[in-house]
Amino acid sequence: MAQNGNRRPPLVADKRYTNTRKTKKKAAPKAAAKPPRRTRKAAQSAQKRRLPLILALPVMAVRFVVKLVFRLGLVAALIAGIGLAGAVYMTARDIPPITSLVDGRAEGSVTMLDRFGKSYARRGDQYGGLVTANLISSHLKNAFIATEDRRFYRHFGVSPRGIASAMRINLSEGRGPLSGHGGSTITQQVAKLTCLGQAYDPNRWENEAAYETECRQNSIKRKAREAIYAMALETKYSKDDILTIYLNRAYLGGGTFGVEAASQRYFGVSAAEVDPGQAAILAGLLTAPSRYAPTSNYDRSWARALTVLKLMEEQGFLTEAEAARARNAPPQLGESAEETTGTAFANWVMASGPSFLTRDTTEDVIIETTLDPSIQHSAEEALAHIFETKVSEGSDAQAAIVVMSADGAVRAMVGGRSGSFNRATQAMRQTGSAFKPFIYAAALDLGYSYGDVIVDEPLTINVPGSGPWSPQNYTRKFYGPVTLTTALKNSLNIPAVKLSEAVGRENVRTVASYFGIDSDLAAGPALALGVSETTLLEMTGAFAGFLNGGSAVEPYGLTRLSLVGDAAPLMDQETGIGKRVIQTPANQQLVYMMNQVIESGTGQRARIPGREAAGKTGTTQSARDAWFVGFTADYVAGVWMGNDDNTPLKGTTGGGLPADIWREVMVRVHEDLPAKPLPMIRPDREPQVSEVPETGNENFGNDRVVFDPRRDQGRPGGNNAPAEDSLLGVIRNIFRGN
Repeated sequence: MAQNGNRRPPLVADKRYTNTRKTKKKAAPKAAAKPPRRTRKAAQSAQKRRLPLILALPVMAVRFVVKLVFRLGLVAALIAGIGLAGAVYMTARDIPPITSLVDGRAEGSVTMLDRFGKSYARRGDQYGGLVTANLISSHLKNAFIATEDRRFYRHFGVSPRGIASAMRINLSEGRGPLSGHGGSTITQQVAKLTCLGQAYDPNRWENEAAYETECRQNSIKRKAREAIYAMALETKYSKDDILTIYLNRAYLGGGTFGVEAASQRYFGVSAAEVDPGQAAILAGLLTAPSRYAPTSNYDRSWARALTVLKLMEEQGFLTEAEAARARNAPPQLGESAEETTGTAFANWVMASGPSFLTRDTTEDVIIETTLDPSIQHSAEEALAHIFETKVSEGSDAQAAIVVMSADGAVRAMVGGRSGSFNRATQAMRQTGSAFKPFIYAAALDLGYSYGDVIVDEPLTINVPGSGPWSPQNYTRKFYGPVTLTTALKNSLNIPAVKLSEAVGRENVRTVASYFGIDSDLAAGPALALGVSETTLLEMTGAFAGFLNGGSAVEPYGLTRLSLVGDAAPLMDQETGIGKRVIQTPANQQLVYMMNQVIESGTGQRARIPGREAAGKTGTTQSARDAWFVGFTADYVAGVWMGNDDNTPLKGTTGGGLPADIWREVMVRVHEDLPAKPLPMIRPDREPQVSEVPETGNENFGNDRVVFDPRRDQGRPGGNNAPAEDSLLGVIRNIFRGN
């Protein structure tokens, strides 16, 4: 029924629930449908279609090339990675055990011990033995890491960051990228130290220097090989093993390889006992071992060590307090740090021994020697004292000293005031009157007596090929009849020449050579005046024969040579005494005559209060050489003085400064020794000339010998026939046909 008017529609309750099954909600208007998602490729294709053809083609070409290069790069990187891994693996496979890498020396070492068994000199490459990274001082280990490779325990053998930083520094300082700072890790340094596993081969390299040069090349190719070897080391060994190799192989100056040898060398302690200051000095040596060696320049070495201490503090290896204590207490060098004691002696021993066990040894050798450090110091101090107090300032004069025992064992040797030239063993110089004792030795053994008389008078000898020769005394005077003792103690030349001619020059040369003067001796009459050349060592050894009773002596310094670790020696020597040259009675007379040289003759400045001594002065023509050689009952000492360029000395004779040096040496040497008598005759008084016996003439030009022992028998002290076992006795029997 239709509704009309104002009637309201009937009220109907709202439905609470909707029958979803039967009633559908009116759908909202649908949004516009999204286009289907296009792939990146489709989008790019669409973009390409939108670009003009002239632009699309180049873009497509560039993208193709980029993708190709990228893919080829990935392939190349993969291949390179596989190749690198293979190279590292193959290299690691050939790396030998660690024990064969820790000692990388090309030559062996020589350690010399004095007569008391204490080390005083080293030669060659010193290696103290294997020490491991976990057994050395932690300070030493940390100092090396802080200085050389702070990221050592974090990298794989090569540090790209370190290499880049080093190249940047090199370029900023105007060098090439590979010149200067290398940015090498400790592992890379080990690779270089081991020469990438290549041992020295004399057939490949001309010498060891060429080998070392190649091992330290900085070319890109060499650096690449070094990096591969470093990574191989990391594969083969642990970090501590690599550090162990480094600690043992690194050269640390003073001929030392490895921290143990260096710790002992510089501080006299083991590498396990090194404190922070000592560790800083050792680590500082890695930059320039010779420059920063504490024995070379301690101040410079300590300045570098302070930098190392700062690095250790910054990296947390030392606390602020520990670093401060180390900086305020610079370490003291050990006794073994200085090798100045006995340098000339050590060089002589090295030169006199077999080269394959000394100069060119590939083994570690121990040489026990005869050196006495206290006597060596006495000789050095005496020489310095005389030059400071009695030689004019600025003098270029040189001096050498040798001290030995009666059997030829050399106890001290000073080769000169400066320089490496050993004037005690290498300088051949004329001996002057120091040669005269050999003339008197020959005469006494043939039957002459210390009290026999000879005339000091003008003398001329006709020398074939040279003409007349007239020797002169130093004083240009003649003293008439004198005893042999007086003639020797006053070093008269004419009696010496006359006596040499009387006994025969050949006998004089024989006696001198048998006593140890090995150099060529003059053939003419000037032989008696010491015109022949020899060394101070030979002269001192010859005078040792007078002290030991008349037997030959061969000076020696080596008593025992052995390899490290071997109990049995390869060489040994107990004495240098050889065959008898003159008989004891003749020798005792000669020692008495030489004692008078010091008591009242030309050598009085060598007198030692309260102690008997014997010796002989020597001065050559124009005072180019001045000598004093003599002995007490305990030691023989020889002193030579002269200029290296053979120019004359100013106001110096053998009885002057050389005698002073000799006395200063012997006073110091005998300071704590009781006085002992010399092996000599002891007449009641010095023989005097009472009359000139007429025993016949021997003519040598105008030379007239006052007596002839071959015809005048039974003179005092004579007993003219020499003993059959003396040298001259044997010679006489040969000429007699016995």
